[in-house]
Amino acid sequence: MRAISKQGTGGFHLTQSHATPPQTSNQATSRWSSFAHKGEVLDQLLAEQYHLCCYSEFRPDQEGLGYHIEHVENKSQNPARTFDYTNLAASALDSNTGLKTLKKQNNDDPEEVFGGHASGKRSTVNLNLFVSCHQHNCPQFFAYLPSSGEVVPREGLSANDTAKAEYTIKLLNLNSPFLQTRRRQWAQELQVFFDEHIAKGWSLNHLAQIDLLPINGKLNRFFSLTRKFYGPLAEQTLIQHAPAMV
Repeated sequence: MRAISKQGTGGFHLTQSHATPPQTSNQATSRWSSFAHKGEVLDQLLAEQYHLCCYSEFRPDQEGLGYHIEHVENKSQNPARTFDYTNLAASALDSNTGLKTLKKQNNDDPEEVFGGHASGKRSTVNLNLFVSCHQHNCPQFFAYLPSSGEVVPREGLSANDTAKAEYTIKLLNLNSPFLQTRRRQWAQELQVFFDEHIAKGWSLNHLAQIDLLPINGKLNRFFSLTRKFYGPLAEQTLIQHAPAMV
C-alpha cells in the first residue's frame, strides 16, 4: 500500500456538498447516488494516486476493470465524511462493468474481489485496526513476496502493528488469487528485464527509472513491490528524480 498525499479539495461541487454533510447512513447513500460530479472527483483522485488502486497498487485501467470512488471510512459508518475529499480515494474496480468482468473471468468466485469492493470492507470496519492509504506510514506495515505474489505483515512489527496489517490484508482481500497472480507475474517480468540488462551491460539506472517513475502521470502497477525489488537503487532513483515520492 502506497501512502497517498491529498492534493486540492475535489472541486467546487464536492466542496459545496460537504458544506452540508449527510447525518445518517440513508442520507449518505441517497445523496452520494445522486451526486452528478463523480467523474470530476475521480480524475483528481487518480492524478494524486498516479492511477494506482489506493489499496492494492494494481492498475485496473490496464485490464479494462476501471476504478470507483472509495470512501476510506465507509459512509454508512461516518455519513458526515461522505463528501469529505480527505476521505476519498480511487480503488479498483469500476462498480458496474469492472466488477462484473472480474467475477465473470473467475466463475463468480467472491474470493477474487478485492479492495473497496471486498466483502469485509463493505461491512463494518474496525477503524482502530484498519491501516488507511492516507496514513503516511502505511507502507511500513506490509511486505510483498515475489515468488508467491502474497502480501504479508512486514517483519519486525510490534504485535499490535502486526495485528493491524493482518486485519487490513484480510479485510481488503489483498491476497485474492487474482492479485497474487498479477504480483507474481510482475515480479517475474522485473527479474527477466533486470537479468537481461545485467547480461548485456545495459544501464540499470535507466531501467529503474522506467519501472519506478511516473510516465504521463501514471506509475507502473505494484509500486511498492518494484521499489523493494530495486532496493538501494530505487531510493537513489526516487531521491534524484522524484523526491516527493520518497
